[in-house]
Amino acid sequence: MPSRTHRAVRRRRSRYLVALAAAVITLLGGYAVTTTTAASAAPTLLSQGRPATASSTENAGTPASAAVDGNTGTRWSSTASDPQWLQVDLGATASVSQVVLNWEAAYARAFQVQVSTDATNWTSVYSTTTGTGGTQTLDVTGTGRYVRVYGTARGTGYGYSLWEFQVYGTIGGTAGCGSGNAAQGRPATASSVQDAGFPASAAVDGNTGTRWSSAASDPQWLQVDLGSAQQICQVVLTWEAAYARAFQVQVSTDAANWTSVYSTTTGTGGTQTLDVSGTGRYVRVYGTARGTGYGYSLWEFAVRTGGGGPTTTPTATPTTTPTGTPPPGGGDLGPNVKVFDPSMSSASIQSQLDAIFNQQERSQFGTARYQLLFKPGTYNNIHAQIGFYTSISGLGLSPDNVTINGDVTVDAGWFNGNATQNFWRSAENLSINPSAGFTRWAVSQAAPFRRMHIRGNLNLAPASYGWASGGYISDSKVDGQVQSYSQQQWISRDSQYGSWDGSVWNMVFSGVAGAPPQHFPNPSHTVLNTSPVTREKPFLYVDSGGAYRVFVPALRTNSSGATWTGGSTAGTSIPLSQFYVAKPGDSVATINNALAQGLHLLFTPGIYHVNQTINVTRANTVVLGLGYATLIPDNGVIPMTVADVDGVKLAGLLFDAGPVNSPLLLRVGPDGSAGTSHAANPTSIQDVFFRIGGGGVGKATTSVVVNSSNTIIDHIWAWRGDHDTGVGWDVNTADTGLIVNGNNVTAYGLFVEHYQKYQLIWNGQGGRTIFFQNEMPYDPPNQAAWMNGSTNGYAAYKVANSVTSHEAWGVGSYCYFNVNPSVNATRAFEVPDTSGVRFHGLLAVSLGGNGTITHVINNTGGPAQGTATIPAYVNNYP
Repeated sequence: MPSRTHRAVRRRRSRYLVALAAAVITLLGGYAVTTTTAASAAPTLLSQGRPATASSTENAGTPASAAVDGNTGTRWSSTASDPQWLQVDLGATASVSQVVLNWEAAYARAFQVQVSTDATNWTSVYSTTTGTGGTQTLDVTGTGRYVRVYGTARGTGYGYSLWEFQVYGTIGGTAGCGSGNAAQGRPATASSVQDAGFPASAAVDGNTGTRWSSAASDPQWLQVDLGSAQQICQVVLTWEAAYARAFQVQVSTDAANWTSVYSTTTGTGGTQTLDVSGTGRYVRVYGTARGTGYGYSLWEFAVRTGGGGPTTTPTATPTTTPTGTPPPGGGDLGPNVKVFDPSMSSASIQSQLDAIFNQQERSQFGTARYQLLFKPGTYNNIHAQIGFYTSISGLGLSPDNVTINGDVTVDAGWFNGNATQNFWRSAENLSINPSAGFTRWAVSQAAPFRRMHIRGNLNLAPASYGWASGGYISDSKVDGQVQSYSQQQWISRDSQYGSWDGSVWNMVFSGVAGAPPQHFPNPSHTVLNTSPVTREKPFLYVDSGGAYRVFVPALRTNSSGATWTGGSTAGTSIPLSQFYVAKPGDSVATINNALAQGLHLLFTPGIYHVNQTINVTRANTVVLGLGYATLIPDNGVIPMTVADVDGVKLAGLLFDAGPVNSPLLLRVGPDGSAGTSHAANPTSIQDVFFRIGGGGVGKATTSVVVNSSNTIIDHIWAWRGDHDTGVGWDVNTADTGLIVNGNNVTAYGLFVEHYQKYQLIWNGQGGRTIFFQNEMPYDPPNQAAWMNGSTNGYAAYKVANSVTSHEAWGVGSYCYFNVNPSVNATRAFEVPDTSGVRFHGLLAVSLGGNGTITHVINNTGGPAQGTATIPAYVNNYP
């Protein structure tokens, strides 16, 4: 941070005294700001002494609260990265008229001032890319309970630092709220009705014995046309027993673009009197989560107006996510989703498959993304070779609904028979009658094989029997034998095999019928009869009417075998109309708007540049990517965060770090969430991958942080790139792949490689890992550059000293210090010595003698060394 001299200079700067008056209403779907008649009360300093929070602090001596304490000798300062923010809770909705920023020497060159009613959805009321520091007095117009300054580019090499952050305005948006009901007798419409006896008009007829009720699904809405634009100051909702647990009250000038003036996720039903501030001709209640198993039902929907009368059409446009109407759900899946039908000729299908493979076979760091979808039926003489960033899937509810008589193949001819770089491709929800009696799936990391039925054998090695470094199978059935051959490691989960043949270093089976018996090492088979807690990945399918839907399989405990054998369909089906179907080029503002309004999210194949955080805030939201949809953060933003809520499902995404360092790429649950249990309905992370460097410079301090308890991590690859462009010890910098802070988190198939400090840090209690594969960083230039205090290097897997319960099965770490083979790691696994922390089936390997690992776990096992590449094993610890 700036020197003591700089700080003294800032303390001597003159301060401005501020007194202003204004009131503001955000309008037009959050896409505009309307200036209204000034409130009669004088504006006051609203922020002083109010609760303040920040994205980070430099240290304990510079907390967020120091910027709102009225003391110009204390300050908030952030860590030295972008973006960062400081926000204050005013305690109630206010009309904000002025913001004063008293910067220390470490100022913001580019920043926004934003307002929000819920601290989740933000509207910008001021934006600049040419900030000058000093004391900035900004006249603004906006309405919100929360106000923040959001910095995206620092003016110095330090963090952001504010002596004082002052917000002026008046509490409450309007004066003189009337007592009449402006909605009574006006035209009303609704998203649906239960039947003809419960029309929308019944909620605005003034009769508390009649009511509107909707269909029993989410979301639903009821709106009323007031006839002209009016200032809305209060809404009264008289609920029948079927109430809304989560809903918004919204206003609009055109019934197309909506602005939220009230939002809750903890609705109580009964009669709710809501003081609001907004302007519009149309008012609606928009429900996103029901409080009962029925629809939504209102006896009366009353709207009160006043506080200055109608206003003019808004013109100013905010630059961040508004809270307005959701973009329409459903829609086409874009040009890179190829859909095949049994009525098509085999030649036509084969021609398209070959063209895509020829493009993608060697395109390891290319930008094209493809999803191949086969509608239910039988396809003859089809030979699908699967290249980079290509996913092939059936569109049946069961894999047996789509039969391919032919092959779905991954081999390694492009890389001289070596499959160790066959990344980023997948197969799902198909049955295959292989033409040669076996299907070849010679892959390495980030290449899942899910929900597949192989009516023959499955070969996991390339045709040349060169090395492969995969991989992952779940929810699948192989009638014949799975032949691992030259595969170095593999995890199979909740599947059924005729038999298994092969073992190199680390083969793990969890809930697999037909798995080999437990034996470790040589053959190195780690076997769990059941999987503790699972939920299979959501998938796209078509129903009997030809409509697209997403099926979300049900949660299982102590599970084994595939979910779909025997005709089981336990789970939930969601129509595509309830998804926002995103396409490359869509703004994050639009995506966040859709999520906030209750839509799920489907990313079609492509590259998505993310200039602000995608916020997943609603319980049970499904976020599903097709064809390795890739999110790239711009200017160091965090590309996605998930609230600490029940049952979010993240699946099928690739996070690719940008050239400006992001503090992290995915956060599940805010910091401090570990105390809340989600055991009955956990969040799941499935086939979600992270890349830092390779194909260009990328930087991210941490790839993924899991704060929410009970989260299921089901197959990730977090990879700091080791080849192609944009790689180097000081180029693609990244500390840690995965940090788990939540309690009772269960992980299957963790692949975490090449990070510069600990690869994985586990701080939560009750964690379980079933399969871990790691390579330490290849490129420490010397031992001095890779020291953890006085310890040589960093362990791959670190369990915090405070943890008293943790268990792991089938875990391996390898070193390949090819830049300087004299580099040493003291240990591969570092854990507290306590009876509640147990590891089973451990190994450490030096690849070709490039470096050494002294011990496998703590001071036990090892060393791993020598050109023979023979692992050092530990059966159990302690």
